[in-house]
Amino acid sequence: MSVAEPRRIVLFRHAKADWPQVTDHERPLADRGRMDAAVAGRKLADTGVPFDLALCSTATRTRETWKLAVHEFSHRPKTVYEERIYEASPGELIAVLNETPDDVHSAVLIGHNPGVQGLADVLSGSADEDARARMSRRGFPAAAFAVLSFTGSWKTLEPGAATLLDYWAPSE
Repeated sequence: MSVAEPRRIVLFRHAKADWPQVTDHERPLADRGRMDAAVAGRKLADTGVPFDLALCSTATRTRETWKLAVHEFSHRPKTVYEERIYEASPGELIAVLNETPDDVHSAVLIGHNPGVQGLADVLSGSADEDARARMSRRGFPAAAFAVLSFTGSWKTLEPGAATLLDYWAPSE
């Protein structure tokens, strides 16, 4: 793949988590979260983005979200469980994305707020105005995702380098 071809990044927040007596990292999905994760997976599949790579936080709720969402895909991308995504800032998430091999055309990052929302805001130098308005109005609730595009090597991904193409949240 040429670095001149547009790349896609989907930033996907985990679905609604439960609050049992476990550490934050081990929190599982709530019943609503399991339903929303599957719906989000169908919506992600409907975007037509053929994911090459999934970068998923090691937290229980993100792993469960991804397992339910990817079940809706016709092709399962390679999945890497990455500890650095848990509780990461937008800058730390950019550093993780910068390590993506250049043969990857499209990637999905499954993570947590406030990092995922912050990353969508920071990367979006331009945007589809409807998508930007919906994301601004809704924020980044559980199971929401943003689809972004950028041109260049993953190593060159930086603030303002991407275009927000689409946004979806469970109540959309």
